[in-house]
Amino acid sequence: MKFRGQIPVELLFWMSALLLLGSAGLNSDEGATHLTLCPLANLGFDWCPGCGIGRAIASLLQGELMKSLQYHWFGLPALLIICYRIYTLMKLELSKRFKEKEKSYV
Repeated sequence: MKFRGQIPVELLFWMSALLLLGSAGLNSDEGATHLTLCPLANLGFDWCPGCGIGRAIASLLQGELMKSLQYHWFGLPALLIICYRIYTLMKLELSKRFKEKEKSYV
């Protein structure tokens, strides 16, 4: 699926997510309530197996490894997986565009 025929939606989603997580303000009070996209938290559950992964990734992007590990141990592997997915999508898109240009010259 493409966004206006130019950028794949998934690529745009992952890049936007990392940009937003990297600019997230984590220095606020720990007890403060915040907006969450977690469906379990929105349904009223207190515990979620992935709780803290977003904050862990945000801490990593801000260079705070120990704080990230305190939020969730899977933050680093999740960030690596997301970065690899962005790399794969960009590589695929560039190869498609290169092939399209090559065909137009023939």
